[in-house]
Amino acid sequence: MLITTTPTIEGKRITNYYGIVSGETIIGANVFRDLFASIRDIVGGRSGSYEEVLREAKETALREMQDQAARMGANAVIGVDLDYETVGGSGSMLMVTASGTAVYIE
Repeated sequence: MLITTTPTIEGKRITNYYGIVSGETIIGANVFRDLFASIRDIVGGRSGSYEEVLREAKETALREMQDQAARMGANAVIGVDLDYETVGGSGSMLMVTASGTAVYIE
């Protein structure tokens, strides 16, 4: 299945619009990841553990969106948007949503 952030696909004709599809995931950060990230805040550098969580959450949200589109009969999703938010009392959980329009292309 083709997934794109653009509203059209160059060289392809959209023959059917199925509607909006989305995928969501919420992933909690654990105490050890928070501890090492706070150390990174002090000494600088990238937090590989948080980056991995972000990647995992994004892939899960995109996969759920793709599965929903496939169940509708689509073979592509256009206009994909990814949103990242922190949720929970202390912002210790990360919510990632992916949404787009399910279409059939020739």
